[in-house]
Amino acid sequence: MSRRTFLRSVAVGATGFVFPMMTSCSQPTKVRRVGAKRPNIVFIIADDMGWADVGYHGSEIETPNIDRLAKEGVCFKQHYVMPTCTPTRVGLMTGRYPSRFGVTSPAYGKIFDDDTVTLALALRNSGYATGITGKWHMGSPPECTPRKYGFDSSYGYFHGQIDPYTHHYKTGVRSWHRNDQYVDEEGHATDLITDEAVRIIESDHAGPFFLYVAYSVPHFPLDEPDEWTSRYKRIKETSRRLFAASVTHMDYGIGRIIDALERKGLRENTLVVFVSDNGGQESWHSEDQYKGRYADKPHTVLGDNRPLRGWKSDVYEGGIRVPALANWPGILKPGERNVPVHIVDWMPTLCRLAGYSPQRDLNWDGRDIWPLVCEGAANAELKPLYWKTPNFSAVRLGDWKIVAKKGGGSVELYNLASDPYETRDLAQQHEKTVKKLRGLLAQLSQDDR
Repeated sequence: MSRRTFLRSVAVGATGFVFPMMTSCSQPTKVRRVGAKRPNIVFIIADDMGWADVGYHGSEIETPNIDRLAKEGVCFKQHYVMPTCTPTRVGLMTGRYPSRFGVTSPAYGKIFDDDTVTLALALRNSGYATGITGKWHMGSPPECTPRKYGFDSSYGYFHGQIDPYTHHYKTGVRSWHRNDQYVDEEGHATDLITDEAVRIIESDHAGPFFLYVAYSVPHFPLDEPDEWTSRYKRIKETSRRLFAASVTHMDYGIGRIIDALERKGLRENTLVVFVSDNGGQESWHSEDQYKGRYADKPHTVLGDNRPLRGWKSDVYEGGIRVPALANWPGILKPGERNVPVHIVDWMPTLCRLAGYSPQRDLNWDGRDIWPLVCEGAANAELKPLYWKTPNFSAVRLGDWKIVAKKGGGSVELYNLASDPYETRDLAQQHEKTVKKLRGLLAQLSQDDR
């Protein structure tokens, strides 16, 4: 039995879904006609923003611009990503689980195969101008940089997290660049990333554009000006105050991006997606990273994933279930979507909206979820969801999820419908379900490196 046949065979009776490869909203159907105007796409990703770190989830943190996008758009109540940064970004850019590339944690060196069709490349081949501003972290300079993988323009930083003002990586090496060439800039990373996004939007465009905005915050190390920290004097813990300030600072930048779209008359034909790359991190401290600049500034309290269980790097819900929304005025009606979706679903979805037809099988693990996004459709075959880290794996099938430790042995089983916070391990009570999901996990892992 082939892997694909097996995955279909385990689908009976579950409640997670794969959505048919079609666009079913009346307006987007017009957009998809040959010769019709295709949407601009602005994909915004926060770094280490937890489930409870956004205003519309009841946070103490002020995010008025994100909240407005959520109120006027589609909110995903079960949007999944990978538990760390590089894997999530690889999933977005390929439509495949990052373990297919051997990526299960933050990674460097060469990640993509030479013939990998990334989201940026697919859209560029469909006539889109493509640009990235912010964090790359999907390959190391000078060989494996954004313009090698489909981006017309690149700006921001190559590595993992940088100091917000020096823009150096934790080891002290330079990371800031323009068009894959190192440059020195002054200013806070959040402002520089936003400035570049606004510049791209306000440039003249002969056709549609894809803009990938990858913010550096609220990932540590955090350093924010008084303009933002003064809003949170009520928060006693210094690092949580900095965290909140960094999120509100980013939210202000997102507001500037939306304002730029409106000034250029582009808002009505632009799909905006916002998501975090993983759940919030609990804490951080280092004596020597960033040349010791933060040795006396411990980050003892950072993200907030409550009421979900776990933190960044975990395959529990707190590490992989994040705030997410999609907004397209006049096309997407405000509402919530409570069906599980995954970061790997966005590449096939956006490619379909852009009119991209692969010339070969790209082996997407994701599916076109536009019917769900646009109409809330959820009447199709089952879709398993899969995560792999250096020490754990997890599979969700319908309401059931198993967590397996590397090396085999016992697994944990949770029913996310009755126990969304993963407080009751039901493995001993449901041995048949465990066996079924173990088999599914084994099948899914066969395509990993």
